[in-house]
Amino acid sequence: MAVNKVALVTAGGSGMGAAAAKRLAADGFAVGILSSSGKGEALAAELGGIGVTGSNQSNDDLTRLVDLAMERWGRVDVLVNSAGHGPRAPILDITDEDWHRGMDTYLLNAIRPTRLVTPIMQRQKAGSIINISTAWAFEPSAMFPTSAVFRAGLASFTKIFADTYAAENIRMNNVLPGWIDSLPATEERRQGVPMQRYGTSAEIAGTIAFLASKDAAYITGQNLRVDGGITRSI
Repeated sequence: MAVNKVALVTAGGSGMGAAAAKRLAADGFAVGILSSSGKGEALAAELGGIGVTGSNQSNDDLTRLVDLAMERWGRVDVLVNSAGHGPRAPILDITDEDWHRGMDTYLLNAIRPTRLVTPIMQRQKAGSIINISTAWAFEPSAMFPTSAVFRAGLASFTKIFADTYAAENIRMNNVLPGWIDSLPATEERRQGVPMQRYGTSAEIAGTIAFLASKDAAYITGQNLRVDGGITRSI
């Protein structure tokens, strides 16, 4: 069955990924969701979409999601790349194996599905890819070393991708959340935010929905901070 617009969300079973899937469905997108927990499959069923229980670190699982979307709807207009949680430790205590795990979690999680959907978007002559990154990609925190290192790499990947595919009307942007309510809240962190509160997953989803929309048709290669002002001076 053909529809007007289709969005795929990886790591979309909970948190910001799930909020993005719900918002895009409310905006009229047919949604396909990948998650490792099974929650994404259940959410997709609620939203009238398709779900795959699998990992964004598996090319086979990602291919299954894209193939199901193409079989059912015949197109992919938007890809939202969310992520799980990578290794955390003092910077020199992180092993080679854990650095590789961090790259799988925070960089290749976006590159793998982008390889799959870009040829589809080229045929359609349009598409939007949105990566959920972190506010600390450009001002790294020792709390999240593998996230900061590889999401800085994701910012570079995004700029090169934008340079390569912008003329074909395929856009890629990163959303950089700060402290969001899908994370455990602490008073110390809240006080460090100029707006004096945590953001909400719904606010991140709203930013993603904007970048997926026609209103953002002239925006590509950007890193949009949604962090209550934490990185206001960077």
